[in-house]
Amino acid sequence: MTATITDEIEQMKVMIRSFVENEVEPYAQQIEDEDAIPPHLVEKMKELGLFGMSIPEEYGGIGLNAVGKAIVLEQLGRTHNGFVSLISAHTGIGSTGLVKLASEQLKQKYLPAMATGEKIAAFALSEPGAGSDATNLATQAEKKGDHWVVNGTKHFITNAPVADVFTVFALTDREKGAKGGITAFLIEKDFPGLIVGKKDKKMGLRGSYTAQVIFEDCIVPDENVIGEVGMGYINALRILGEGRIGLAARAVGSCDKLIELSASYAKERVQFGKPIAENQAIQWMLADMATETEAARTLTMMAAEKVDEGKKVIKEASMAKLFASEVFNKVADKAVQIHGGIGYIGEYPVERFYRDARITKIYEGTNEIQRLLVARRVLEEN
Repeated sequence: MTATITDEIEQMKVMIRSFVENEVEPYAQQIEDEDAIPPHLVEKMKELGLFGMSIPEEYGGIGLNAVGKAIVLEQLGRTHNGFVSLISAHTGIGSTGLVKLASEQLKQKYLPAMATGEKIAAFALSEPGAGSDATNLATQAEKKGDHWVVNGTKHFITNAPVADVFTVFALTDREKGAKGGITAFLIEKDFPGLIVGKKDKKMGLRGSYTAQVIFEDCIVPDENVIGEVGMGYINALRILGEGRIGLAARAVGSCDKLIELSASYAKERVQFGKPIAENQAIQWMLADMATETEAARTLTMMAAEKVDEGKKVIKEASMAKLFASEVFNKVADKAVQIHGGIGYIGEYPVERFYRDARITKIYEGTNEIQRLLVARRVLEEN
């Protein structure tokens, strides 16, 4: 990395590490068992300013740059992934559109409450027929006087059951489609016609909720358009790009934790009269875990630096998300193997990390889509 890490970021890194180890980790198993984040932890996140990570200081946030946010999310990734998902979905794709693209009126109206955590944010792009193919939206918005009428269904929307505001993408010109026919809207949960479905039952990410969001003649004021009418698809790519860097940083933090757990267990676990850490097979697994994690960290921070330099990062963000999520899954698999039978038991954290890792290769753009995005840029550049 060439970016300068400020003293403030270093101090925040230490503070978040302490928060994770001393206040969140003692409740990690409770979050898993009860599928709920204790309210006092949410309140503590508010006190630490974590809901305002992405939001500029003039709106009440901390205003971290991309490198700073990646460093914080890396520390948060060391604990329960469902817990982290609540905050990262809010500060990442949930907030970025408003911060980067919204009118001053929208920023003044919504960002202060989002910065304090009073209002939780969600990002609604995926649909039953438009997951990886985000250009195939069926949700429509029709202009009627001084408002829009939105109809359609979004699904797998993180934070939907607890969200107060949604960044929603809808088709506003069917003929233009992705090339000028998709628009982003900021829609409040209490707007007439917005319905949140039941919570999804997922493989992992306990405590983090997803659900369908249904729009039935939902009335949205014209001033709640985010950015320019018709530029929603381009805006979505921009928002997702920065979100993917945050996801990669979280994955790196989880890998760090799994390496620590595995190394500690390997030194304690005795088989055939010696700690299994003395076996070359175990050492090679740890070496691969550590090497690939450092590579993922470097790639992630490089992408974050480019964001702070004002450069386009579609390729770099996709590379970071692709590589870091693949590494997370490999590291989690090796961690279970090192722990043996205990690694398969739900009372131990590696089993939880193993299940939670799997979604990282799917959400915020499947890894197959990331490869297509990277390949497209490579072909354009050469």
